[in-house]
Amino acid sequence: MSHVKKVLIVGGGIGGLATAIALQKVGIETEIVEKQKEWDIYGVGIILQSNALRAIDALGLMEEFLAVGTTHQALHISDSQGNMILDAPIQPSGKFNMTGGIPRRDLHQILYREAIQGGTKIRLGLSVESIESGDSFVYTQFTDGTSGTYDLVIGADGVRSKVRHLVFGEILPNFVGQAVWRYTLDRPKDIENITMYYGRKAKAGIVPMTKDSVYIFIVTAEPGNPWKQEDQLHVEMREAFQEFGGLIAELSKHITDPKGVVYRPLETLIVEKPWYRDRVLLMGDAAHATVPHLAQGAAMAIEDGLVLAELLQQDCPLSTILNQFMDRRFERCKFVVDNSNTLVKWELLQSEGKLPKENNPNAIVAQSLIKMTEVI
Repeated sequence: MSHVKKVLIVGGGIGGLATAIALQKVGIETEIVEKQKEWDIYGVGIILQSNALRAIDALGLMEEFLAVGTTHQALHISDSQGNMILDAPIQPSGKFNMTGGIPRRDLHQILYREAIQGGTKIRLGLSVESIESGDSFVYTQFTDGTSGTYDLVIGADGVRSKVRHLVFGEILPNFVGQAVWRYTLDRPKDIENITMYYGRKAKAGIVPMTKDSVYIFIVTAEPGNPWKQEDQLHVEMREAFQEFGGLIAELSKHITDPKGVVYRPLETLIVEKPWYRDRVLLMGDAAHATVPHLAQGAAMAIEDGLVLAELLQQDCPLSTILNQFMDRRFERCKFVVDNSNTLVKWELLQSEGKLPKENNPNAIVAQSLIKMTEVI
């Protein structure tokens, strides 16, 4: 086994918690610092593709997931009025021939409980102030004046990563020109699978999360990343559904609470390899933030943690292990970021009536998700 015995993870989101759990399972002591003073889980629900469910299972948490979330056996693709275009079965990843939906808060709680039960020390309201990485250890000072020494520090602190800024300098995410709106509603009868609606100006969808709830979403072009008035978010979200008919149009009428609308301008980023400097490693959105068009952001972050834990069981220098990590992760994550960005560009062209006929968004989605079923 490697000489990594104690790891600091900066960031207590999905990726940070999953990495802590994976490292615990191979006998590595983990500590998490999270800048939020209390758990304020941003977002509504999350789609987990079949490879993400495979990763959840590898963490030993599939039973907990199924107790709260729900699964889908197919993806329904419709036009803006709800007329079916394609009924696509889910591409299997190992034994998982389904996707999953779950509230983000519930997924976070599952991961948090497992991390705590496994012995991870978690400190809230805290981040890193400085990082000094050497050949044999990393010395870290925290924002509360305390300090610590670790064998490895992992930056899993999101698209605006403090660790990335301290160690790699200024690398900023790129706003892609779109935003996504989400809202939770009661689950209608007979809704079993994800349904996507493609309009001329926007795309929308219905995602079952639990036996009782769904979230609806819509992706809109937002040139210039305009400011949104918070007390009018429900009005603007309803207006965005004007070109849609069928069930999603009926559901959109129930968007009545501005505080229930989660509005997120979409940003993307890929750090050039390697994602490490000495004994500091970037993972998840800190290294490869993607837009949600392939529903792979959480999957890539969890996979990062699983691969690192597997590699750290070797008896070899950390630099060798981190190079192996890059060999396993860079091209896969870059593939997700690049193809997701292509979908953004095509959707923006579609909204302007300029998308060439030979560009088929459904084809690139299908090809990408097949690629993601490969063993990591």
